[in-house]
Amino acid sequence: MTYLTKPKLHHPDLPKNALGYTRRDYEGPISTLCAGCGHDSISAAIIQAFYELSIEPHRVAKLSGIGCSSKTPTYFLGQSHGFNSVHGRMPSVLTGAALANRDLIYLGVSGDGDSASIGIGQFAHVMRRGVNMVYIVENNGVYGLTKGQFSATADKGSKAKRGAVNDDEPIDLVQLALILGATYVARGFSGDKGQLVPLIKAAIEHRGAAVIDIVSPCVAFNNHAGSTKSYDYVRGHNEAVNRLDFVPVREPIAAAVPPGGVQPIALHDGSTILLRKLHPEYDAHDKVGALAFVEAQRMKGEVVTGLLYVHEDPSDLHDMQNTVDAPLNTLGDDVLVPGSAALEKFNASMR
Repeated sequence: MTYLTKPKLHHPDLPKNALGYTRRDYEGPISTLCAGCGHDSISAAIIQAFYELSIEPHRVAKLSGIGCSSKTPTYFLGQSHGFNSVHGRMPSVLTGAALANRDLIYLGVSGDGDSASIGIGQFAHVMRRGVNMVYIVENNGVYGLTKGQFSATADKGSKAKRGAVNDDEPIDLVQLALILGATYVARGFSGDKGQLVPLIKAAIEHRGAAVIDIVSPCVAFNNHAGSTKSYDYVRGHNEAVNRLDFVPVREPIAAAVPPGGVQPIALHDGSTILLRKLHPEYDAHDKVGALAFVEAQRMKGEVVTGLLYVHEDPSDLHDMQNTVDAPLNTLGDDVLVPGSAALEKFNASMR
């Protein structure tokens, strides 16, 4: 929690989006994280994405667990719904909320400790169930709140601030998400806002489980020589497979498509991702190829960023459970509690 607030007054001529909101309307209180923390850059990218998409803040539910990353929802979308759960349990709380009210946009913010250690089981099940959400992992490779121990995503051979070497193999949440059934998988870098904002915008408009693993350097404990999650290392070893342009449904798509090197991908709401290939041979629809490419580059010490995989015809938990279009929390007891006769009929059908 923070008690530092920003001034309520601002320049009357600030740019406004289609709703008449300024970027300030998507902000929250002043961050209490360390100056230069990559997590604050991610918050800025989230603010920019929702501002550019002209989404009302009250349509968003942001949920988190425990850790530096899980503090960050305080600092953006101050007028949205929010819930800070316990360590590693954000996915199950979000799943329950999404089942009750499918009309909200669900944003889960987690960290490498929250998702790859105590919460790895929950991460697995929210992926395979296809919960319609944007799952952002703010990945710095350390436990920042407990003074910089290696997390489960720390690369083997990387060094801690005091010189200790990590001997354990890392858990790659991108590869895990691909295997478990996520239908939108990307990796970004907090220091590359130009790449990150379109990735977040496309994830918001994607239906199904959308995961963005964002390398976010910890300036206090993991931004030194020997770290593979530092600003200098990622900037020197960033292997971007593509760049995105995001075209909202309200804009004329044809005029935005330049000739050559661009692959348009239609989303369920009519929006379009324009995928600018930096690696001509890379196919973002090939799940097996994405796994192989990410692993091959990891073995070389490269950090692969961009849109790694997208399913062009995804489904979500509501599709698979065949739920009604109306949010369940709007239905009355006459629908939700059909009575003993209906229960007996159902039980008989299962015998």
